[in-house]
Amino acid sequence: MSRITPPLAPRHPISETRHGTPRTDPYSWLRAENWRDVMADPTVLPAEIRAYLEAENAWYAEDFGNPTKTLQEQIYAEIKGRIKEDDSSVPSADGLFAYFSRTREGDQYPLVMRTERDGGAEEILLDCNAEAGEGYFGFGGAEHSPSHTLLAWAADRNGSEHYTISIRDLASGIDRDEKIEKAGSGAVWANDSASFYYIELDDNHRPFRVRRHVLGTRQDMDEIVYEEKDPGFFVGVGQTQSKRFITISAHDHQTSEVWLIDANKGGSPICVEPRHENTEYSVEERHGALFILTNDDGAEDFKIVQTSSSAPGQANWVDLVPHEAGRLILDMEVLANHLIRLERKDGLPRIVAHDLRSGAEEVIAFPEEAYALGLVGGYEFDTATIRFTYSSPTTPSQVFDLELDTGARTLRKEQEVPSGHDPARYETRRLFATASDGETVPVTVLYRKDTQRDGTAPCLLYGYGAYGHSIPAGFSISVLSLVDRGFVYAIAHVRGGMDKGYRWYKAGRAAQKSNTFTDFIAAAEMLIAENYTARGRIVAEGGSAGGLLMGAIANMRPDLWGGVIAVVPFVDVLNTMLDDTLPLTPPEWPEWGNPILSKEDYERIASYSPYDNIAAVPYPPMLVLAGLTDPRVTYWEPAKWVARLRATKTDDNALYLRTNMEAGHGGASGRFERIKETAITYAFALRCAGLA
Repeated sequence: MSRITPPLAPRHPISETRHGTPRTDPYSWLRAENWRDVMADPTVLPAEIRAYLEAENAWYAEDFGNPTKTLQEQIYAEIKGRIKEDDSSVPSADGLFAYFSRTREGDQYPLVMRTERDGGAEEILLDCNAEAGEGYFGFGGAEHSPSHTLLAWAADRNGSEHYTISIRDLASGIDRDEKIEKAGSGAVWANDSASFYYIELDDNHRPFRVRRHVLGTRQDMDEIVYEEKDPGFFVGVGQTQSKRFITISAHDHQTSEVWLIDANKGGSPICVEPRHENTEYSVEERHGALFILTNDDGAEDFKIVQTSSSAPGQANWVDLVPHEAGRLILDMEVLANHLIRLERKDGLPRIVAHDLRSGAEEVIAFPEEAYALGLVGGYEFDTATIRFTYSSPTTPSQVFDLELDTGARTLRKEQEVPSGHDPARYETRRLFATASDGETVPVTVLYRKDTQRDGTAPCLLYGYGAYGHSIPAGFSISVLSLVDRGFVYAIAHVRGGMDKGYRWYKAGRAAQKSNTFTDFIAAAEMLIAENYTARGRIVAEGGSAGGLLMGAIANMRPDLWGGVIAVVPFVDVLNTMLDDTLPLTPPEWPEWGNPILSKEDYERIASYSPYDNIAAVPYPPMLVLAGLTDPRVTYWEPAKWVARLRATKTDDNALYLRTNMEAGHGGASGRFERIKETAITYAFALRCAGLA
């Protein structure tokens, strides 16, 4: 018998009318007026809000966390046992050195390392464990200078994604006195190693400026190189592989614009091509020529064009790799003599190496039904070696080097599973569900071969479906803890991702967003019809925009699910899209619609926004995870959602809200602490399936 009861949040209704439609929000008070200050210092959260979140945490701990503690510890130990704790990445050569990362047994965070190019004594450049201290530590990466004498590294100390950039002298191992505060996570060095470029965040946490920091000067003296005036566009900074140009990108989710700065001389940025709505492009350079990956001129699945860096505009673009419908070009890498493409065709990824001297092409693909493939970018431009990764739901990750001039392929690293893994015990399938409009939705399925196909197995069905992000069919050491207990693990590759090309993305955003939800439901119904599982045996899981999917399918078909796991869920969609002061709202309007200006967008979002569509019906058991300092999905979205659910639903099924009071969107920062959060969600899934 629990000593406490589920908390009921007070109601402080606030009413407003938009586009002639009245609406009342009883829990808007959970949005702290000082939320910007809370991101920087969680201790300033108003007392009434803190009391509610802590009451929810106490209920979670009493009714679920403590009773399943032993199970969580078992799952944690299993997953941890599949990690090679003392491990390192494959060194990547750059000039006289090769750089890599290492994790030591027991450490939460990596070491940044280097050695001489051809091997030798290893040098620790940065020990993130020593820098982390006891609290949250979000490592934002480290970039060595072209001179190999300095290291710019970034850290976030509370999960709010405000990074501090430090500059380490590699000869002494000591950080310089100067620091860059409240920046984005990255720094890009100029070729002289005397300055670097970084992103500045505005008061609403949006990346809106690029500044140039000259070593030895104060941050307030840093030159503003670029400032974005449109709050709907975010700014990023990078560099071409050739090291010829610093690149500045201004973009939302469907439109982009790139500016170039000479990495040797500096100076004012030059625009490649002014932004055009719904046109995206990215830029690489080789011997004075620009290579541009773009969907310009109706190239829905993207093409690669070429032009001179002295005449970069769209009027001068010439097709190099023409558009081919159904072949989605995801990324490109340009080397001294080769153009490398990562693309998806027939639903599967492949890498194509194009020799820029002869035009010959080599295709890298694999025979499994479902797998993940990725390019691993290196530091060097004048090289004929590329690196790529391969895995599948049954095959641990492998890292290969490919010699482009000879075709020789070398396995450089294979993921070790210390506790053991036999791929022959598992089955991977690529299935297809028929959506309500006749489209076929890919579903990747993993299960043990001794799992009975009689409808009795529980299933965890994962989905995302936004921003064109596709969920790779890769290897996971975590899901084996479910699969080995008899679960079927499935990924629904719903519309809103780009699993079947760019059209798949367009068919799941804005006016067609509902396809994401009905696709997921169709995937569940297919798994039931094919006897992989049964109604009420499916635990649905999604995070962030995938948490919106969880909220929508819980409202639409609460009868279908045995449980719902929503991780930092974007569930208060209408209110968030109406609040243009929030960090992500203006850049998100192309994805969801702008309900401030458009009555049609308002009504459409209101029709599916999970918070606004809670009904007095039975809901399945639900676990909701949130982060107090999350700038992407603010803590009050899941808090308001749970408060309204608890006050409205008609069942006694479990409903838990666990807010990490010391972390943001990514949850706990250490690699082992993250496993503990996975163990929480898996313990919940097992309980829903009657296996806890």
